[in-house]
Amino acid sequence: MQIQSPNKSFSKGLSVLKEVMRSDKPLTANILCQKLNIDKSTMSRLITTLMSEEFIEYKGDSKEIILSDILRKIVHKDDREAIVEKTRTLLNDVFYLTNETAYIYILDNNLALNLNQIDKSDRVLKTRDSIGFHSPLHTNAFGKILIAFSKEIDIETIELKKYTTKTITSKTKFQKEIDLICERGYAIGSEEYEFGLKSVAVPYFNKKNKFIGSIGISGLSVRLEDDTLHKFGQEIFKIVNSFN
Repeated sequence: MQIQSPNKSFSKGLSVLKEVMRSDKPLTANILCQKLNIDKSTMSRLITTLMSEEFIEYKGDSKEIILSDILRKIVHKDDREAIVEKTRTLLNDVFYLTNETAYIYILDNNLALNLNQIDKSDRVLKTRDSIGFHSPLHTNAFGKILIAFSKEIDIETIELKKYTTKTITSKTKFQKEIDLICERGYAIGSEEYEFGLKSVAVPYFNKKNKFIGSIGISGLSVRLEDDTLHKFGQEIFKIVNSFN
């Protein structure tokens, strides 16, 4: 039986889809053209077809291409569930140390994704359950850690949108903040996304020393004064660093 050669357009479409799947950050049509050596006209047709079949989509109002929400959940489901399981004990340790909600965040299309959180306190007022929600990278401790320790992010490409009067919107000031985070090993978020909420986070690496995400806490500002945040930052760093 003679095996037919694969359809060239189909093969090119698959190569585009695989490139988007492999990337940890959004891609533009021009970047895909360069990576796959496909001309702009052909690439435009391939992207249109993949979008019509709901395999890929544009990120917001931009021309940056990402996996569709449905496909992204399918592709990353096993990896993300494994991270949740491996860090469950660690989040428990962080919670019992601080008595604040413990989180693990990962990078997802240039946003900070809350992968899991643990809060076993009996407080009436708790931070809301936000597992699966995204937040801008520059607005909290978790996102700042993702920027500082991920090799996938260029600060120049981040829009430092203002959310509160405390949001850092200066590229120069923000770069100094990232440099400080790299130096001391933890990041602090102080009401930069929502008034009344503060956070502190540290980087989490796996046993192969691969950066996975950020682990830390978030809680009400009245409970987390600056001295407390710095103290917890150092202590969480020790716990996470010794976990592996």
